[in-house]
Amino acid sequence: MTDNDSVDVVDRTRMPADVDAPDKVAYGLTWRQLAILAVAGMLFYGAWNGLRPVVPAQVIVFAGVVFGGVVFGLVVGRRDGLPMDVWLLHAVRHSRSPKGLSSAGESAVGVPEWVQRPKGRIPLPAPLRLPADAIGDDGEITVGGDRAAIVAATNINLTLRTASEQAALIEGFGRWLNSLSAPTQVLVSAQPVDLASHARAVADAARTLPHPALEAACADHAVFLADLAEHRDPLRRQVLVITRTAPGEQGSHVARRRADDSVRALSGLGVTARALDGAAATAALVAAADPYRPPRPGGLAAPDAVITLTANSRKP
Repeated sequence: MTDNDSVDVVDRTRMPADVDAPDKVAYGLTWRQLAILAVAGMLFYGAWNGLRPVVPAQVIVFAGVVFGGVVFGLVVGRRDGLPMDVWLLHAVRHSRSPKGLSSAGESAVGVPEWVQRPKGRIPLPAPLRLPADAIGDDGEITVGGDRAAIVAATNINLTLRTASEQAALIEGFGRWLNSLSAPTQVLVSAQPVDLASHARAVADAARTLPHPALEAACADHAVFLADLAEHRDPLRRQVLVITRTAPGEQGSHVARRRADDSVRALSGLGVTARALDGAAATAALVAAADPYRPPRPGGLAAPDAVITLTANSRKP
């Protein structure tokens, strides 16, 4: 038997998909769920002792059954991937939080002295507090006292690789994860693809082709893209790696250097990666905040930029 006839044996270990899932303590319940049940039991016991002299026992038992059903649904129920109690807590916070926010700071909360205060209660905008303070030209993001940088990367289809190649890729990815000494986030999102504008560009380019057969094929492809954009919702997968400075780490451009190190490590796995500069990082943050909004032509203006109206843009 030669070396080419040997079969690579790859050891596989099953890992849970949710590595952050809390541990089950008893009866498939976590400490949080058991604490909720214990508090509900104590409340029912106190209500039983307090109301039994004045309320018939059948009424208390019926109310206890209804209360127990609600508590049980609260304990074991889930909504949008969250436990029901956590989801309800977020819902209460969202209902009580202001819906109008302003980037003018604390001055936008009050009413100016020269404005007559309207009668009745009118909700005023609350100050908008963003986690990022500034974005440098090199793409470094100031987050409070820390710095962060963004790396855009492509993905790899492991199903098209052999078992040995899959093991090598996973091992290389594990080495990159083990080399991280600062908080790092991997964000995978799906964003819409603007095929309509691409179809128009292809249709315009078809008129410049030298041969009629090439022009017909290009026009047919433009029609296919336009039909696909009209009847389907094409999406593309975006992978962003956000690197941050370690707690207590000082120095300029540290997050950017960590981003460059991640680019070199991921490039060894066959991933096309690049560290985003200031304009690309701003566009990535805007797309993450509103992924279904079409991109604006020309990019976004800087906060301190002066916007002027040119003579060509004036309406007749």
